Amino acid sequence: MSAPVRDADLRTGRAITEAEWRKLRRESLASLPPGLDATDPSILLGYQRRLLETTATNQVTVLPKSRRTGVTWAAGADGVLTSAAARTAGGMDTLYIGYNLDMAREFIDVCGMWAKAFSQAAGEVGEFLFDDVNEADPSDTRRIQAFRIAFASGFEIVALSSRPRSLRGKQGYVIVDEAAFHDDLQGLLKAAFALLIWGGKVLIISSHNGENNPFNRLCQDVYAGRFPYAIFQVDFDDALRDGLYHRVCLRTGEAWTPEGEAAWRAKIIAIYGDGADEELFCIPSEGMGFWLLPAVIEACMRRDIPVLRWEMPPSFAFRPEAEREAMARTWCESVIGPHLARLDPRYPSFFGQDFGRVADLSVIWPVQIVAALYRETPFTVELRNIPFAQQKQILFWIVDRLPRFCGGALDAGGNGAAQAEYAAQRYGEHVIAQVKFSIEWYRENMPKLKDTLESRGMALPAHPDVLGDFRLIKMIDGIARVPKTRTTEKGEGAAEGKTKQRHGDAAIAGALAHYASLMPVSEYGYTPASAAAPTGSLFADLDRDGGGRALW
Repeated sequence: MSAPVRDADLRTGRAITEAEWRKLRRESLASLPPGLDATDPSILLGYQRRLLETTATNQVTVLPKSRRTGVTWAAGADGVLTSAAARTAGGMDTLYIGYNLDMAREFIDVCGMWAKAFSQAAGEVGEFLFDDVNEADPSDTRRIQAFRIAFASGFEIVALSSRPRSLRGKQGYVIVDEAAFHDDLQGLLKAAFALLIWGGKVLIISSHNGENNPFNRLCQDVYAGRFPYAIFQVDFDDALRDGLYHRVCLRTGEAWTPEGEAAWRAKIIAIYGDGADEELFCIPSEGMGFWLLPAVIEACMRRDIPVLRWEMPPSFAFRPEAEREAMARTWCESVIGPHLARLDPRYPSFFGQDFGRVADLSVIWPVQIVAALYRETPFTVELRNIPFAQQKQILFWIVDRLPRFCGGALDAGGNGAAQAEYAAQRYGEHVIAQVKFSIEWYRENMPKLKDTLESRGMALPAHPDVLGDFRLIKMIDGIARVPKTRTTEKGEGAAEGKTKQRHGDAAIAGALAHYASLMPVSEYGYTPASAAAPTGSLFADLDRDGGGRALW
């Protein structure tokens, strides 16, 4: 008689509960051969060894994966073994193409570690400029920062930070990392596959980035047998079964137990929330893809940037006006004031605001452009269920105290139109941008924000809800924007057991702040013509704007 089918056997990914995973892992220990210790690590985990076995026998390997499972780490070992070998043993150059410069640098560091571990003779890591030549127009040549390790075999590992057209003139083993996030994956693969004619290899690694992404279409073509490539998938549970959590325990100094692994698995799935299927279990999201690699967002985050929140019950809107104003003023002075006081008076300030009143929250995002054009975020403010009048009061309280204030951008759609108009009346219509979001606005401005974040040119608060808001932005019909999907807050509200909805609010406020910082605003000093202007005169009213700026 066949064994009974358990409920857990019918489910995969995050559908398996913490209790079911704990039971499965205990049962897996019971089936180990005598004398085998499941906690005894080898240099590579099972799925990492299978990667090297697959690339050794296939010219093209496609690997859809979960995030943070060490696949690129294993690819570094593969690159070292390939480039350190003599030509007669299959040695060749390794060309790594990552999503950004940090990935290139990290890969070279990993390869340096593997070279020492394998006792391979290698030179020091070198940094150089790689000429990316346009064959159709040689004058169109870009110089790409790259890293290199040379081996005694005569071969080298070169790590690049973006798509090089010059692959067509090279030969060797090409590793394309996070392929789903490259701007022109199809063009890149065309160049890489040219290396196969003379015995090269190609490894294509990525987490998914939407159902319609070229990487997912490539995976489906390989699964369907339309291309003679090797493919194998490594999701989060595959990695756990092969010992990923054992490695985590070795690093943290904790003892491995099935209960500890089950709790850790549940925690990681909860952190990724709505994105767990795509990020951890290789299930591409339907119809759209991530705009930014989550690692890029996380690299811009800093723990010293607070998210300042104020939420009131619905009855607060109907309290006496004087009481509401006093409470808002007290909150500003006690909560926001200390952080405003730390702003550097030498640098210009800007802000962005995404407005919400009922279903969504309002987010105010100030920035200062400091040295090297870095956009410093001192704090962000999140207002939930705060009346219109107090939102205006809080915004003006903040902006009046921003040093060298030069411009702001506000969401002027729906309920935000009034707030945007009030701000333009107070600070000047050429200083305040009243933004009505459109496809054209997203098309023109989101790529600029993306470039800034990829170069780590703007600071973001290290907060799970901010991360979730930026991850919510998708590529829809080729344009980065916020879909209709809403997410559930994971911050303080979640800890209290309260369900609060978000709709990319912090990301939109950050995009507006970035947009404001690019506005062509001329800063200048202003001194009233007469300090003794009669009270109540037209010119006295115009002169006093609370921010030291002429209003005409």
